[in-house]
Amino acid sequence: MSNKGFHVAVVGATGAVGQQMLKTLEERNFPIKKLTLLSSARSAGKTVSFRGEDVTVQEAKPESFEGIDIALFSAGGSVSKALAPEAAKRGAVVIDNTSAFRMDPEVPLVVPEVNKEDLRSHKGIIANPNCSTIQMLVALEPIRQAYGLKKVIVSTYQAVSGAGAQAVEELYNQTKAIINNESFEPKILPVGSDKKHYQIAFNAIPQIDKFEDNGFTFEEMKMINETKKIMHMEDLPVAATCVRLPVATGHSESLYFETEKGALTASDIQGLLKDAPGVVLQDNPAEQVYPMPADCVGKNDVFVGRIRKDLDTDNGFHMWVVSDNLLKGAAWNSVQIAETLIEMEIVTEK
Repeated sequence: MSNKGFHVAVVGATGAVGQQMLKTLEERNFPIKKLTLLSSARSAGKTVSFRGEDVTVQEAKPESFEGIDIALFSAGGSVSKALAPEAAKRGAVVIDNTSAFRMDPEVPLVVPEVNKEDLRSHKGIIANPNCSTIQMLVALEPIRQAYGLKKVIVSTYQAVSGAGAQAVEELYNQTKAIINNESFEPKILPVGSDKKHYQIAFNAIPQIDKFEDNGFTFEEMKMINETKKIMHMEDLPVAATCVRLPVATGHSESLYFETEKGALTASDIQGLLKDAPGVVLQDNPAEQVYPMPADCVGKNDVFVGRIRKDLDTDNGFHMWVVSDNLLKGAAWNSVQIAETLIEMEIVTEK
């Protein structure tokens, strides 16, 4: 570690997103003078390699946050609710990757490409949005800025890693069992269901999280409510249908949107997105060039293609959006928020 930089804590350091956070901090050469790794009592005592050194994981307690400058949380909502305020109380800036504080009016919900100015109003806790919301808004924000936005309808095709490492293992085990004509009992998906679980291998499950009274799932409502909050557009019509597919990593989205401005072409949208921050345009149908989750794994960007004008609505467009849900959808967006806090001098070295 360096003498210059920040004292950084990662809470949930042994989990899938926590591991990606550490990898991202390393790859980005984030200015760290001291690293504290925190987790549940069950994982305490394990060692994790960071920049060639073994760091011992400690049990996360309120006093663990003394002297911490930036705390990246990804250990589940209940842990965040219990410990994020304790970390903030001790002077740390918390970047929380759970849904615990996303809709709290006192907490900024931030995608740096969209609303980094909201970081200035933080009161110790900053929320990282839902993975599906992040990639959608990175693709939509340049369009909103240039042409306005009237309506958004999204269908997601989400990877099982969004439900955790056990869900990925279940996908692999079910796939092997089906190929070998063996029996199996689904135990994980859909996560949040207290009634029954379904096969994910060679299947599609149109439920992510629990159903609300309005017929939408909690995941769908997250996308709807978070979009309005991040874009500061409470009256924007947004609808979502979220589906789990047998893909290990990489969420895909079919997106329909309507612009305020009419008389636009698909080329106008492509031209905007070609140079948009955080976006890679892959859109050449004649050569079968379009984004796919298998190609986005391990990459920080949001990939956009299949941009086309709606056949019936003059200001309506369709596009296909793909991103690594563990990176831009979680770890990279969190680290990017931390980098932006430093760039904007909201967090400074002590």
